[in-house]
Formats: sequence, C-alpha cells, structure tokens
Amino acid sequence: MAMSDPIADMLTRIRNAGKAKYTSVDIPGSKLKMELARVLKDEGFIKNYKFIKDKKQGILRVYLKYDEQERHAIYGLERVSKPSRRVYSKSKDVNKVLNGMGISILSTSKGIMTDKKARAGNVGGEILCNIW
Repeated sequence: MAMSDPIADMLTRIRNAGKAKYTSVDIPGSKLKMELARVLKDEGFIKNYKFIKDKKQGILRVYLKYDEQERHAIYGLERVSKPSRRVYSKSKDVNKVLNGMGISILSTSKGIMTDKKARAGNVGGEILCNIW
C-alpha cells in the first residue's frame, strides 16, 4: 500500500517507539529520511542511525536516546508542512521553537537543515517539522 506522507509516518514511529521505551525502531528507508535522521543525530535527539540494504527500498534503523531517568530525548514533535498544505518560509521569517529550546527542520535548496543553520546561511524553504 502506498503511503501518502512518509515523513509523518517516520515521526510517528519514532514517537511511538520512544513512548514504548524501545532501543531502536525500523523505518522504510529513503534519502530524505536518512537526512532527517542525520539532523536528529547532529542535534542530539537520537543516538545513531544506519541504513540496511535489502531487496526492496532498504530499512533505516534509528537508535533512540534516553536520559538517566529513562525519559525519551524527544519530548514532542509535530509535522508542519503536509501533503495537503505545504508551509514555506523565508530565512528571516522562520520562527524559533520554544524560544530556541527546540528545532525546526527545513528542506532548502542547500539540503535538509535546522532553522538555526538556515538563518545563518540566509536560505529559506519548506518547514518539514518541529522537534523539542
């Protein structure tokens, strides 16, 4: 069955696995999802990720991160731009998430990046999601 929003599916799988205290979660792979996982790792929201090749599209395995009290590193996440309603923003108009405590992930002409890097590089784009 074809999925209408694979990014929302990825975020939902990570959210549900974090609530269930899993150490890792498997997601159907793609280049965009790998870039999202790279940004999440660089920002410290997940431990690691790896791409596993198979006969189909591949599997992206994301290793989740918890603190000492076994709370998930991702407290909340939301999908901003959806297939039914795309949300674009200029670099100066990208709002901070929780006054800088969270991040927005943008798809720009220079690749997938956080809101901070987009403001520093003066590039705008589609706001994919907010994570805090």
